[in-house]
Amino acid sequence: MKHLRIILPAVLVVILSCSKIDEPKVFSSLMSTNAFQSRNDAIAATNAVYARLKAPSGISDAWMYYAGFQVIISDLTTDVGQSNGGTDVEAMTNCLWGSSNQYLSFSWQQQYKLVTDANTAIYYLGKMTSITEAEKAQFISECRFLRALGYVDLTDAFGPVILVTDKDVENNILHADYESKPSTTSVEEIDKVIIADLEYAAANLPVNYKSHTIYPTTDVGRASKGAAMTLLMKLYMREKQWQKVVDLSAQIKALNEYALYPTYDGLFKEANLWCEENIFNCMANALVDGMEIMNHFGPVNNAEVTDRWGWLGVSWYFYDQFEKGDDRRDKMFFVDYEGTDGLKYIEPIKGQDTPPEGTTYMPYAYTKKYADPSGSTTYYDGHGFPILRYADVLLCRAEALNELNGPNTESIDLINQTKGRAHATLLGNAGGFTKESLRNAILLERGFEFYFECKRRQDLIRMDKYESITNAYLTAIKQVPNINLATDKYFPYPQKQVDLNPNLSNADRR
Repeated sequence: MKHLRIILPAVLVVILSCSKIDEPKVFSSLMSTNAFQSRNDAIAATNAVYARLKAPSGISDAWMYYAGFQVIISDLTTDVGQSNGGTDVEAMTNCLWGSSNQYLSFSWQQQYKLVTDANTAIYYLGKMTSITEAEKAQFISECRFLRALGYVDLTDAFGPVILVTDKDVENNILHADYESKPSTTSVEEIDKVIIADLEYAAANLPVNYKSHTIYPTTDVGRASKGAAMTLLMKLYMREKQWQKVVDLSAQIKALNEYALYPTYDGLFKEANLWCEENIFNCMANALVDGMEIMNHFGPVNNAEVTDRWGWLGVSWYFYDQFEKGDDRRDKMFFVDYEGTDGLKYIEPIKGQDTPPEGTTYMPYAYTKKYADPSGSTTYYDGHGFPILRYADVLLCRAEALNELNGPNTESIDLINQTKGRAHATLLGNAGGFTKESLRNAILLERGFEFYFECKRRQDLIRMDKYESITNAYLTAIKQVPNINLATDKYFPYPQKQVDLNPNLSNADRR
């Protein structure tokens, strides 16, 4: 039986020439026999699983799961993102990763911590007798949604991984095997677990938390019926089950819970943590549980957003694909500004390696998406991070309809909803497109809409464009165009994990 003790520091007492340490005074003890006893215990356990979405790496580094490792592996490994922040992150952005890259290791660790905490909570919640069946279904549904999210991220990144569920918790308690070397499970089999989790969650979670009977306040940000349905729709996108995407997107719309927020820039204001477009976010409060998002995305030497690092930015290659007039370009970047160091920060001038006098070249375009000038001025900020939002539902439906039927009026109308919100040039009628050209238009629109929202690499892979588009980008920035989908669809397993478990083989990976 494990104990968690809170004790006073040992007191060193010197008497004559002898010394001794006082016995510790135990104020409370938490163990398996007195945990998960009350409704408050159940809520605390459920909340702890959510906390994993923004947990630091545990090495005195404030990196988060979302807005941290997920951005690096999903956006910086494509044409969208860049960083000059150190050897391993630069290796990711130049597509030169290997199995020893720390960000692959961090991603594996954090994704499995989410899954593990969800498994533990599900197991113990299922054994509780002090809560009602309705409460039990609510809490377990939230945890199963979060476990599904962890496994979606794991399989997106690493493909076949080790499947562990709540059914393994009791066996591990009774028969712990610290030398176990489990084999991986196929993506297809893990998908079955994800689908079961999300169908259960969708059946048991509420549409929203207004006047909810279990949670006493409007707990926006918790997993909902719409969140479970949307994550399931995203899984079917990966599997290219287009009709299921069309059916689910219609059901999500029928909930009458979601709509596009009127403005793109307003959607990402720090004060706007929750609105009609949000389906599931990782949320924070600057004064209670703030995250270090603005530090990494905020511009350097900027008078509006001060003392930030500019560690991550959108590549100029991708930024230059936006059309002028698109709010997602014109209102969402720090470009061409007067620095606090007296220099003017500008985009590099093509063909001119040395910046003009009084200016300095920015290495990439600093985005306002997570660096709101009217937001926190503290080290830790209160930005939310969008994981699922309604614009994604619209564009997924547009893509699925095109894959099923070719160019069609509804797909064009759906794409134009996001374009229109951003004041971008609308697409013409469906007759001007082929299935391939409309697919390309959707991919470009998804890039403009979802940069730094952990979707780009998955989109490129799904549309069979990862190799061609990323290699064209690498060539343009004078790096080796070394993406090969045969070996790069999945990242290599972290070397430390391979060393521990030879059943994790990188033989067919980079």
